[in-house]
Amino acid sequence: MFFDIIGSGSKGNATLIFSSKTTLLIDMGLALERVKSELARFNKTIKDVDAILITHNHADHLREIKSFSPKKMYSLEGTIPGSLSNVVELFKPFEIGDFKITAFPTSHDATNPCGFLLENEGEKLVYMTDTGCYLSSNTPYLYNPDYLIIESNHDIQKLLHTNRPMILIQRIMSEYGHLCNEDSAFATLEIIGDKIKEIVLAHLSEEANTPELALEAYRKIFQYKGLDISKYKVRCANQWEPLIGGDYDN
Repeated sequence: MFFDIIGSGSKGNATLIFSSKTTLLIDMGLALERVKSELARFNKTIKDVDAILITHNHADHLREIKSFSPKKMYSLEGTIPGSLSNVVELFKPFEIGDFKITAFPTSHDATNPCGFLLENEGEKLVYMTDTGCYLSSNTPYLYNPDYLIIESNHDIQKLLHTNRPMILIQRIMSEYGHLCNEDSAFATLEIIGDKIKEIVLAHLSEEANTPELALEAYRKIFQYKGLDISKYKVRCANQWEPLIGGDYDN
């Protein structure tokens, strides 16, 4: 499998996941034209998207969901207002094409937020953003993926020195907010094993973080645990430029 993180951040999120037979979209918080443009890179159109997996009901993750039929939408109960054709349950795998998909809980101030574990032809991808803390009870399900896309939202000191209202800063730093760089690194170390091929840090705040700060925090935490970060492929997704990863031969 391979993936294309079209955009990741507070202004909108959407990620394509491909196998040889199936095309999935995780979240739809970006302009439809951006998603269409990325699909065209792989000679696909919106009609080729087999399903849309929605992590939670914040606008930056489902702003453009109306562009798709409800029959293609999959989420936990209460995520999308009104009629929803496909309600999934936590830790109950379901299949779309040649993917096996499992929703797992996250900790965020939304209705039934979740991440997704995707499995295809012996490979595993974990997608987890928008969570104020890592729920260690997920580890038995997520452990040792090939690919990990995980939130690394903010640098604590940089966040504290923004002009944001203190109530918003407290919300971001709470257990129902977003992962800071250090907590993201510790969560990553709980999840990854010897199969890991790539780690992508996602949902970085443009105001309260930088790729350099996120990667340096990872380096320090890995070093603290006796690991050399240079032995791992770690990259940062961003809001405006797509990031292609996984088993993709351009």
